Amino acid sequence: MPVPEKDRKINFGQRSKEMDSFQLILIAFFLFLCCSSYADDYSDGDRGSMCTPGMDNSTWSNAVQINLNNVVNTLEQNVNFHSGFYTTTAGEKSDKIYGLIQCRGDVSALNCANCTREAFKLASDRCYKSKSAIIWQKWCYLRYSNQSFFGVWEKSAMAVSNDTDVDEPFVASKGLAMMGTLVSTTPKEPLMFAVSELDVERSGKRYGMAQCTRDLSRSDCGQCLDYLLASFGMTVGHKKGWEAYGVGCSMWYNNYRFYSNFSTPKDAGLESQHNAAQRKWTGRFAVGIITLTTMSFLVFL
Repeated sequence: MPVPEKDRKINFGQRSKEMDSFQLILIAFFLFLCCSSYADDYSDGDRGSMCTPGMDNSTWSNAVQINLNNVVNTLEQNVNFHSGFYTTTAGEKSDKIYGLIQCRGDVSALNCANCTREAFKLASDRCYKSKSAIIWQKWCYLRYSNQSFFGVWEKSAMAVSNDTDVDEPFVASKGLAMMGTLVSTTPKEPLMFAVSELDVERSGKRYGMAQCTRDLSRSDCGQCLDYLLASFGMTVGHKKGWEAYGVGCSMWYNNYRFYSNFSTPKDAGLESQHNAAQRKWTGRFAVGIITLTTMSFLVFL
């Protein structure tokens, strides 16, 4: 972590050229660390999580742990063989666990596999002995529970935006209109995943993307996306970049082309990766501001 400005003492009096060069290198290195942490905090990995309270030893049985492990293993082994989406169950009656994993529709198979593994690790760390967990990642979405949730979306959501990057009102209005169109068109797509592009002339272009988990009906997909846009359109819709994550659907918007041409094929090589920040939201409604990155997080639960 860079040293705070008030505590940093650099004497710019007389010194050798070698010392000047050395300090310039140090300054450049600290700037690199600062800028890297700024970019990675938003662009990489972790977006948030929700867990039920952890169980104590009297209610957390070995059967539940075995079933959860089986669900996790099955999801990881199958997600890339089913176009980045898979559901499974393990166990019987009160020990039964339901699981779902979905990768973003534009990511490569490698990123899908990496994100899946990272999501499982975060769930294990944050939701220890919890029978229900949701992990939102940049490239994937994980959910498991001891209650059946397949085919059901819920009115719980969170949004991420950059507070310092505000758009002109007329551009923001056009951007929200584009996202509204995605609400209508995404459910009609074969994989319920869609992207869109808007040319706002001198202000450049704006890009949008939306996706629903494929266990939902097309009607529920539209309702889920409509809920996201209605919940956060007024609070983050005027920003040049924002993301909204729900339980069953997600939306992304930015002033640069953030999505890729990749898709998850039926087979892929696997490579481990571990790179995510530690964030968690609890409570009915919460707003958090991380000063270093000036990113805002809004949550509706």
